[in-house]
Amino acid sequence: MSKNSLEHLAIIMDGNGRWAKNRGKNRTAGHKKGAEVVRDITTFCSNHSTIKTLTLYAFSTENWKRPKLEVEFLMKLLDNWLKNELDSYQKNNIKFQAIGDITKFSAKLQERILETQKKTKNNMGLTQVLALNYGSRTEIVDAVNRSINQGKTIITEDDISDNLDTPYSDLDLLIRTSGEKRVSNYLLWQLSYSEFYFTNTHWPDFTTKELKIIIEDFKNRNRRFGGV
Repeated sequence: MSKNSLEHLAIIMDGNGRWAKNRGKNRTAGHKKGAEVVRDITTFCSNHSTIKTLTLYAFSTENWKRPKLEVEFLMKLLDNWLKNELDSYQKNNIKFQAIGDITKFSAKLQERILETQKKTKNNMGLTQVLALNYGSRTEIVDAVNRSINQGKTIITEDDISDNLDTPYSDLDLLIRTSGEKRVSNYLLWQLSYSEFYFTNTHWPDFTTKELKIIIEDFKNRNRRFGGV
């Protein structure tokens, strides 16, 4: 693969609430529409010639600070989404994987997540990763502690990479929607040499057409990886 081959794509799906507010709707309407976009983007990536992993920031460790009713809605939305998407995962040969501390979720939702992972584990196409109750600093600390528990006294970069939650540590392209230009504690280790793309489009308005444009932009960049 060339330096500009897009294998691992990550997206910070931002702007659901602002999208809804701009239309005079409740924030939950933005989350519902955003879930539909997840389906479209995932299907596109599953049919892309080079993308192997799509990692989506679905719920951060900081999102618990949101209003209780909104958090409860998001949990229910996730449960229903995984239930309804299982057939699509199987049809499109997609492997589902969650990263983050899902033990904070209800027993029912934890069961749904683990069941979906189990039923799709043998799929060999795209791996769709949902970051759920995820924080990158915590992931890195956990990777260090796993290395220590394995008996390592001197910890290398490879040790940390091997013990991260994310199945493929190297990230090629990070996209953030809705105009914000920060990474919000997301995949800090993995994005060391990643390309960034920030779009003003709110996530519910994000389309495969725009993603194609972003991918073409990525292909035309000069990725030197510290070289000349």
